[in-house]
Amino acid sequence: MDFVMSTYSVVEEIMCCAACGAAEADQIKKLKKCTACYLVKYCSVKCQKEHRPKHKRECKKRAAELRDELLFKQPESTHLGDCPICCLPLPIKGKKSNMMACCSKTICNGCDRANQMREFEGKLLRKCLFCRTATPKSKEEADRIQMKRIEVNDPVAMRLMGGKRDGEGDYDGAIEYWTKAAGLGDAAAHYNLSLMYHEGKGVGKDKKKELHHLEEAAIAGHTFARHNLGCLEAGNGRADRAMKHWVIAANLGDDGSLEILKDAFGNGLLISKEDFAAALRAHQAAVDATKSPQREAAELAREEL
Repeated sequence: MDFVMSTYSVVEEIMCCAACGAAEADQIKKLKKCTACYLVKYCSVKCQKEHRPKHKRECKKRAAELRDELLFKQPESTHLGDCPICCLPLPIKGKKSNMMACCSKTICNGCDRANQMREFEGKLLRKCLFCRTATPKSKEEADRIQMKRIEVNDPVAMRLMGGKRDGEGDYDGAIEYWTKAAGLGDAAAHYNLSLMYHEGKGVGKDKKKELHHLEEAAIAGHTFARHNLGCLEAGNGRADRAMKHWVIAANLGDDGSLEILKDAFGNGLLISKEDFAAALRAHQAAVDATKSPQREAAELAREEL
């Protein structure tokens, strides 16, 4: 019996430094990618600086492409996320949820009202529905709890403190807290900073910083930031990009963006019948996902007050 050996060749990809040509296999340390475009690698900072003039144009172009890929990706949900009790998406409209100062969690009105009724009927002590901490009995106690949250780098607590400073006219303090919160990934803090740079409150008006913070907030699912980005792009004569922003915002349930799409479609501008119909369906689905009998009962009770 004859045995036939199968042979195969393994081709190993050898990456080289874009400046000096040193192969990764020759280096003790691995080559590091250009963090802007991810197209090339370098063996040292020196090589990266020397190669910069040749690479700059290509790098800038690819970095812009990567940024747009991230910017125009449809978020799975808004920056608000879900109620941690009923696990349904939180409504983007105000006054339909409550922020718990003790743990910085946002609870929908439906869950909050159901808990209040349970505590009232059982004559129980009022507690946070999420962390079970007793409700603060005074503003001073609530402020102490908030400062403790800030001390452990809670971005939500920092953002709320920034809102207090802004309300008091302390714009420097507001920007300081919002900048810290934004650095920790808080989308609403990014949005607040975009407004400060737009209005020039506490800082000089800065279109680039305004745009940066709007984009960071929009990427995280902030619908108002996404809507404002569409308005900025439209004002700059880039209607195609504006439409993309408004479609994404409408898909997340933003009414203002949907109204703009309606007007555009009615005037035969930049949105097809199919795309408009898809946006309508996605908007309705996003709104319906936030509804529940418990939330509707809470809304009726609030209207009767």
